Amino acid sequence: MTWNTLLGHEWAAQLLKQHMVHNAVRHAYLFTGPEGVGRRTLALCFAQALHCLYPPAPGEPCGECQICQQTKRMEMTDLSIVQSEPDSHTIKIEQIRDLQHILSLAPYQTRYRVAVLLRFEEATVAAQNALLKTLEEPPQKVILLLTADAAENLLPTIVSRCEVLRLRPLSVERLAEALQTHWGVNNNEAWKLAHLANGRPGYALRLHQNPQMLKQLHAWGAEMFELLAESRRARFAYVEKVAKSREELRPVLVTWLSLWRDVMLAAVSTNAPLTNLEFEPQIHHLAETVGWSKARACTVGLERALAQLEANVNIRLLVENILLDWPRLTVG
Repeated sequence: MTWNTLLGHEWAAQLLKQHMVHNAVRHAYLFTGPEGVGRRTLALCFAQALHCLYPPAPGEPCGECQICQQTKRMEMTDLSIVQSEPDSHTIKIEQIRDLQHILSLAPYQTRYRVAVLLRFEEATVAAQNALLKTLEEPPQKVILLLTADAAENLLPTIVSRCEVLRLRPLSVERLAEALQTHWGVNNNEAWKLAHLANGRPGYALRLHQNPQMLKQLHAWGAEMFELLAESRRARFAYVEKVAKSREELRPVLVTWLSLWRDVMLAAVSTNAPLTNLEFEPQIHHLAETVGWSKARACTVGLERALAQLEANVNIRLLVENILLDWPRLTVG
């Protein structure tokens, strides 16, 4: 892992390198953008550059020394990683207090103690307020690197105390070309992944490296189109399959949302690229059948359901309501 792995974010790498070269490193940075766009990769590359034992040039990590390798694996002594707990999808105030204790100690191996706080939009308000003390009065030799989907989803007081770098997805064309050039993905697969990832390099690579994940996404999509031709009883029977837990349901809803957004695009004959190329014929047929208004209603319903999923709702009832709102038809 080096700056060269940051596909599409060369400007961000150059900015961070210049901060190091000119001894102007900020005490806190916030990297924003959609999941899979490269926020964590940028943070870890920066941490490598800050810690590297044998930098080939100012601001450049070698990527090979022990410290660089430990940083890549997120196992380096002076690197702290904070992220939400799997069972709650929440960063809690106790985690911030534990981090503050660690940051109060002098670096052990390197010049800085670096803390990477991943998906910080998942932090509770109490946790964000607790971090403010560190942002306002940062200890010497401490650098905070936060990632989030959008600055607007954090407290303004957090954002105002960070250098904000907003990462954007690549064009589908550039990502497809990069997948072929840098990772040896064949042309058809590269285009499919680039569309499915909506220009997010990290997500595209994750799908490429995990064929089972790609197969599962396809299965959920196929099941959605099959459900449109099913009776209410059959739809309710399907609920038993997917409404076992919030963790298992979330990616199903995200997949369906992606497909209904494609139906909306197809319904208005826009030139915007579809995400799910494998289902292009079904998407266009569905768009012609239900029209933009119904496609939008189904899209909004899924967006609302994903938001409700984070609350204490009955997930079986949630899915039943979604399927009741879908039209019943035969999809080609």
